[in-house]
Amino acid sequence: MKITMKVYLAILTGIMLILASGCTNKSQEQKSEQEKIAKVNFDIIQAKSLKVGQILGIGYPGNDFALYVATDDGLKMYNGSEWYETTTNQHDYFGFQAISAGFIASGQPQKGSGLKDPLGVIQSVDKGQTLKKISFYDQSLFHFVGASFSGKGLYVINEEPNGKLGQGVNYSLDNGATWKKSALKDFNSDSFGMIAVHPKNGNIIAMSTRSGIFYSTDNGNTMKQITDPFMVTALTFSGDSILFSSVENEKVLLKTINPATGEQKNIAFPFLDYDNPITYLAINPRDPNQIAFTTYKNDVYESIDGGMKWNNPLQNGKTELK
Repeated sequence: MKITMKVYLAILTGIMLILASGCTNKSQEQKSEQEKIAKVNFDIIQAKSLKVGQILGIGYPGNDFALYVATDDGLKMYNGSEWYETTTNQHDYFGFQAISAGFIASGQPQKGSGLKDPLGVIQSVDKGQTLKKISFYDQSLFHFVGASFSGKGLYVINEEPNGKLGQGVNYSLDNGATWKKSALKDFNSDSFGMIAVHPKNGNIIAMSTRSGIFYSTDNGNTMKQITDPFMVTALTFSGDSILFSSVENEKVLLKTINPATGEQKNIAFPFLDYDNPITYLAINPRDPNQIAFTTYKNDVYESIDGGMKWNNPLQNGKTELK
């Protein structure tokens, strides 16, 4: 079985088919639901069990000491031994990006929360308790968001042109106040993919595509292909190098690449069937030995020793406390 374009797009966006919730015409029911959610105080509690239907992103925010997993049921946090979740604000955080001050994302709000849909680009500095509206609130949903850990570079892929953003890659160097369209010179792939941004230099990005990794030092205005044309499903920066996963000859691989020299090294990790490729990668900028990845079938793996040993705290989207 080959991975089709349809499956590949699902991998790159980190989403499978979402069944849209039908809108009710009963305003009283909507009001009651909003009041119910409003009465729930925001808290982060230990999760007795988890059942995740969809993983939308992962990362290590600089204001916490846990791996954050953005799901279709809000944020889940793993501290190396236990899972935690929020009691409310269970939004769909598409394009989730961990930064030093917290996280940036796009997405759709929890039904009944009172927030408008879509969220545009939002930021939280208090573990999801409150959201700051950065750009395009109630206007756009971005499945692809990239952000530098330093907070000095912000990118979105706009799937449909509008009055403020051109179609394709757009970037902001002032936290969303103004935006420019990337020229993408020498970008010759037939697909866009997830954008990884250098943790310190927001001008440097890398993009995963069906045709390999494309790299830019000028905000995506000029792009350079730095790998052979194989399928890359996920990537993230590890300092100046890039950690990425590819599917080659029906095998799922995990590698690093030095963009300056093109040198690649294989990273050992648990075996994955090639129809269960890696969908998201994260490295803790404060501790590069702490690595995590998710898979198409909603597995979560984490290593705290640079990939020597791996823990598997979420399997097929499920876990239960013993």
